[in-house]
Amino acid sequence: MEESVKRMKSLNVCAVWSPDREKILMCLRRKDPYRGKYNMPGGHVEEGEDSLDAAYRELYEETAITRDDIELTRFMDFVYHQHGFVIEVYFGILRHEVDVRGEENDLYWIPLTENFFDYGKFAGDGNIGHILRLISMWAAERENG
Repeated sequence: MEESVKRMKSLNVCAVWSPDREKILMCLRRKDPYRGKYNMPGGHVEEGEDSLDAAYRELYEETAITRDDIELTRFMDFVYHQHGFVIEVYFGILRHEVDVRGEENDLYWIPLTENFFDYGKFAGDGNIGHILRLISMWAAERENG
């Protein structure tokens, strides 16, 4: 990774699929940015914290999902050079049903058939749709060999 990216502030989001692979876990944001819109759970990587550990920590803090419930894979990054931050995108499929709960935002299971490019409903200015389309394509390729 180039040195300037290593010095940037890091954030993460986690694309969590249900065990049947038909829904994604989303949170309805209570604060800006994107107040009132659905987003994937995630948050800040603390100074000196391992990125994967931060993803599991944020996922647990926001949803009560643990490492025993899911295996996260770093799927892609969005690097915003002019704003000085990186968004790390993680993906995982729950191993079993989990009673999700969180205090920061309300949590909802949204069908993967939803239009995640709907700017009025989803945060990220289309990024959620882009992320989920790429994950779906990658997952289909893996299934079909």
